Amino acid sequence: MSLLERARRGLRDLPSNAEWAVSQVRGPSRSGDATGEDSVQQQMKRAEDAAERAREAEEEAVQAAQEAKELSDHALEVTQQGRARIKEVDRDTERELQRRIKQAERDAEEMVKQERLAAAEEAEQARQEVYEDVEAETEPVQRDAEEAKERAEELVREAREAMLEAKRLAEEAAEAAQVAAEQARRNAQQFARDAEQQARQAEVRVSRAEEIRRRSEATARQTATGTGQIKTNGDLQEYTKSDLMEIASTIGIEGRTRMAKDELIAAIRAASRESRSGSGV
Repeated sequence: MSLLERARRGLRDLPSNAEWAVSQVRGPSRSGDATGEDSVQQQMKRAEDAAERAREAEEEAVQAAQEAKELSDHALEVTQQGRARIKEVDRDTERELQRRIKQAERDAEEMVKQERLAAAEEAEQARQEVYEDVEAETEPVQRDAEEAKERAEELVREAREAMLEAKRLAEEAAEAAQVAAEQARRNAQQFARDAEQQARQAEVRVSRAEEIRRRSEATARQTATGTGQIKTNGDLQEYTKSDLMEIASTIGIEGRTRMAKDELIAAIRAASRESRSGSGV
């Protein structure tokens, strides 16, 4: 039960309560004497005054209760409004918080994006600088490497050509050696045949030389013991030039290899005359 309802109930019950109080006061006065009349009236007056004050108090209470209700309603309304405002503020705060969070996230994303772009630009610039430094350092090395590679390839080509040439020359040399060996074998065989033939010829020449020597000695003796004249068509004409060369060699005639047959005969005859002169014949 609210305060206003309790106050209104008290106002409805107030007349019966006042009558009960007056009846209680008046009841004993009817049985008493006249001396107590003034006292009863005074009590009635006081009771009426009290009842009046009670009514006034009740009215004040009702008014206070009404005001209290109004204040309670106002307070309830204010409370509801406050709660609504709190909810609204909570919603606004939440919206503002979410907005700020989203804005902060967007700002953070933008900042991250900017930082990423700046970092990427710095990284690209640093990479470009390093690339330029590396390019500057590696360019001469690469150039030297290319030149060395070209030289190596040229040397390889030259070596390959030299190997091919050496192989060709080796094959030619082997072929030539084989040919030379075959030729040498044939030459050796030919030399052996020639040597054998020359040995036979030498034996023949030795035999002929011995025969010529004997004949020359006989001729020389005959020349030394003769009349001192040798016929032009005598025995020397019957010899061959080779026989005359042997005779000239035996008696030591110089320049005999360049002489003709007649010159050899004349030189032999001159040597025979000198031999006779030297012997005193």
